Amino acid sequence: MQQQNRAYLCAAAAVLAWSTVATAFKLGLEHLTPPALLAWSALASLLVLLVTLVVRGGLRAVSRWTARDYLYSALLGFLNPGLYYAVLFEAYDRLPAQQAQPLNYAWPVVLVLLSALFLRQRLRALTLVAMGICLLGVAVISTRGNLSELAFSDPLGVGLALFSTVIWASYWLLNLRDDGDPVLRLTVNFAFGTLFAFGYAGLVGGVAWPTTAGLLGAAYVGTFEMGLTFVLWISALRLSRNTAQVSGLIFLAPFRSLVWIHQVLGEAIHPSTLVGLVLIVGGIILVQRATRVDSTGAV
Repeated sequence: MQQQNRAYLCAAAAVLAWSTVATAFKLGLEHLTPPALLAWSALASLLVLLVTLVVRGGLRAVSRWTARDYLYSALLGFLNPGLYYAVLFEAYDRLPAQQAQPLNYAWPVVLVLLSALFLRQRLRALTLVAMGICLLGVAVISTRGNLSELAFSDPLGVGLALFSTVIWASYWLLNLRDDGDPVLRLTVNFAFGTLFAFGYAGLVGGVAWPTTAGLLGAAYVGTFEMGLTFVLWISALRLSRNTAQVSGLIFLAPFRSLVWIHQVLGEAIHPSTLVGLVLIVGGIILVQRATRVDSTGAV
């Protein structure tokens, strides 16, 4: 198989897996509390990443790490999977999947804002317009199209979903400083993050052994949201002649996700969800295009 075809295959598998996780979150939360789902899915992901790293022969490199490397991973692990999924699962516990999923998808816009704030990158007019389009999409989804009254269906749930985008964008912004093996870094991050997750779950209600359904749900989330899918996506980007050739496929995930949400969870998809998602994805694409065409250091 040609290298580019392998890149497409890995990217398609990752996108298909990511399209199912919003549904998997809701199913898992039927059997586990948000802290328990975080703990057990983080552990499942850590096991998947460890096996992947051993197969690739990359585990030995950790012996060359310094104390600073481990502290850095501890910080990243606190953010992801620790804080990020703690907040995200609480949002999914409060909101319909068709609301939580598109709102969380707005994180690239937050990344641009944080880059402008902390990396002192100037915002272009086109970027500001694109961000405005994304924010309009967020408002449409959050209010179910009732923009005249701005009546949020669950203000706390919406706030948690949007706060998760800040955490995720911060995590990736910090990752920009690391040029090592991303799978090794993620594995160590999850080792720390799993400790944080079980500590958090223990503090807020204990970590009882889950039911079979709960354990299977956590294993699915840990494998196809946090672990294996990340490896597939990294492989796709590395195999592709140009990352743009595969990165665009990611925008198929939220739309396919709505199909799973309707078919499996039985949620009736509101027209406002589709309109809002189109606005968010369209705004993100416009942000990326504005960033690519600019050569002055602005975003």
